[in-house]
Amino acid sequence: MEFKHIPVLLEETIKGLNIKPDGIYVDCTLGGGGHSIEILKKLNNGRLICIDQDIDAIENAKIKLENYISKITFVKSNFKYFPEIMKELNIEYVDGILMDIGVSSYQIDRVDRGFSYIHDSELDMRMNQEQNLTARCIVNNYSIEDLTNIFYKYGEEKWSKRIAEFICESRKEKEIVTTFDLVEIIDKAVPLKVRKEAKGHYSKRVFQALRIEVNNELNILEECIPKMVNYLNEKGRICVITFHSLEDRIVKNIFRELSTGCICPPEIPICVCGNKRKVKLITRKPISPSTREMEENSRSKSAKLRIVERVRD
Repeated sequence: MEFKHIPVLLEETIKGLNIKPDGIYVDCTLGGGGHSIEILKKLNNGRLICIDQDIDAIENAKIKLENYISKITFVKSNFKYFPEIMKELNIEYVDGILMDIGVSSYQIDRVDRGFSYIHDSELDMRMNQEQNLTARCIVNNYSIEDLTNIFYKYGEEKWSKRIAEFICESRKEKEIVTTFDLVEIIDKAVPLKVRKEAKGHYSKRVFQALRIEVNNELNILEECIPKMVNYLNEKGRICVITFHSLEDRIVKNIFRELSTGCICPPEIPICVCGNKRKVKLITRKPISPSTREMEENSRSKSAKLRIVERVRD
């Protein structure tokens, strides 16, 4: 299957990176390579580090980006290992970092990866096919309390407890193996009236929550950004694209914290905390897709782009 993925907020992201022709840039989420190819077009003697934990993404990108191969270093890894990757590549500082968070269109559309509630396949949802934890493991082994917490925290699902109860009752009779097995249980747990009034497929929130849990997405995001900032040259930028409110909230709060200087109480006339800001906000409010982009690519509708720039006060 061809690795198709329409890059979201492409023009805004490339502009936001403020690319220098001889700079070093990192695409932490290579995916279909749509953002990477536009970065490469602006590089002369520069270098692009392309990271992805999905080997399919890397192999397809090698073909798509073959005209720029001399400027690229491919790394099969998770961006949570950013410091280790930089050390391995002997890179001290970079000029820009891009993170396009979430699952790619290719992963959603590929039936055997088990990300979609539309196609019947084994529950998987692993971005890294070498890890052991899958969605199937979670729904068949997690407790009612843990499932409830995951669905509520990561999916903001109001019917979390009832869905968790139905899952635990169903698995007593037989193992929950496929995506349609899970969809059927959700349909039974949630009243018909509620499902009819929902926007889009009602299983979406549960599948989102499971995907986040399988890949530990939010914890990794929260831990990584502050570390990445330390690898930016002065005026280097980080662009982060998110696709739901939980991700965007994390990025917003981290950027706000990193852009804050002195945190001493107002009554203290002289700073004693020594806290210095590390970035300045380029986007105080997130950039959203244009109406045209949303019409052409429905998957872009929830996207938000936030950008910061490294400072050394």
